[in-house]
Amino acid sequence: MNLPDDKDILRGDIRAVARAIRAVEDGWPGSRALLTRLFAHAGRALTLGITGPPGAGKSTLVDRLTTHFRKQGKTVGVVAVDPTSPFSGGAILGDRIRMQNHATDDGVFIRSMATRGTLGGLSAATMAALLVLDASSKDVLIVETVGVGQDEVDIASEADLAIVVLVPGLGDEVQALKAGIMEIADLFVVNKADRDGADRLASEIEMMLSLTGETKRERPPVVRTVASASQGIDELAKTIEEVRARRESNGELAARRRERLLRQFEAQVEGLLREKVRRRIDALDSSLHLRDRVQTRQIDPYSAADETLKGIE
Repeated sequence: MNLPDDKDILRGDIRAVARAIRAVEDGWPGSRALLTRLFAHAGRALTLGITGPPGAGKSTLVDRLTTHFRKQGKTVGVVAVDPTSPFSGGAILGDRIRMQNHATDDGVFIRSMATRGTLGGLSAATMAALLVLDASSKDVLIVETVGVGQDEVDIASEADLAIVVLVPGLGDEVQALKAGIMEIADLFVVNKADRDGADRLASEIEMMLSLTGETKRERPPVVRTVASASQGIDELAKTIEEVRARRESNGELAARRRERLLRQFEAQVEGLLREKVRRRIDALDSSLHLRDRVQTRQIDPYSAADETLKGIE
């Protein structure tokens, strides 16, 4: 479990980057110190969060966007966040299968990661992986997340731009829009726009946006694509750049990044406290048997919690 050399990560060596991500995902000894050292070299990449329902063509869209960025000479890091297997704890969709066009491209790094039960669709390991990729001098980071709905709000706060992908013909699209999506999107993509109902879906999105009464920021643009045929990709990339430029000029992008760092700081504090509490519970159980006493109703959970926290300053 030897950690890779920092210099190899910083110059973008694929094996070193892959090993670093594995280290932070699995919590190898020294992985936190590695992230501390890499932090000073991160903060430059544009992070795009792409989310939407299963079958929306997110992976194909990511693949075509990656091709576009590579033609511009930009390096790309992709993290595909899959549902967690209840048996192995690993990712089970394997989005990398649909991105094999870039398997031999040293300018592209693709990694599938598991949510590990995180309701928001992202995990702490995912954010650590993005830090590693950012420090490895990637120009664009793309996070493709699982699912859609109220639990998908993490992507809005952890990406510079949140892109919601929808397709016609998946049922009640408007109902999906009511599930919190309107609030997280910086840009909507109507993919598979060659299908019947694409124009109606785009109109419904525009209508819902007009009803939200959003005054704090600009209305998210709606772009039509047919990712499987590479149609609309250039327009999508152009729109992404236009939104990024506006957010950068008005200070919103910098503000979002500051908020993201604050949330990451708070998440680290909470994680350390949880670990400290777990160790405290284990220590107390050897003498007070708090777990058994709670389960047998000899003590209530509230008093047991108070007893646990007595030794934590």
